[in-house]
Amino acid sequence: MEDGLKVLLIDDEDDLVSTLVERLEIRGVYAVGVNTGNQALEQVRSGDFDVVVLDVKLKGEDGVEVMKRIKQVRSSLPVILLTGHMSQEASEAGFKAGAIDYILKPINLDDLILKMNEAINLYKK
Repeated sequence: MEDGLKVLLIDDEDDLVSTLVERLEIRGVYAVGVNTGNQALEQVRSGDFDVVVLDVKLKGEDGVEVMKRIKQVRSSLPVILLTGHMSQEASEAGFKAGAIDYILKPINLDDLILKMNEAINLYKK
């Protein structure tokens, strides 16, 4: 795993975000977790993240719309969508809007780290 990997996690489930941040940091990943699109945009503007992991369904917000706003701020930031169930329609909308990959809940941490590294490597090309 790459040392110094910086990830922004966006999910409205507080327990999931705090657990993921803790588990990623144990593995040497710098992780920041937020619960809303507005918090995510603040972090993207002020932080230097390598990758974003974004839940498709946030309370009162559409994750794909949040991703579009993130891409307006920093178009080169790879985004991985996070979902409990990915429909064909949702995945097409996500990829069309700029998502690089998606991962299903419950999250396998090894899979997530692998996808984050792949996403970063794709954007470095």
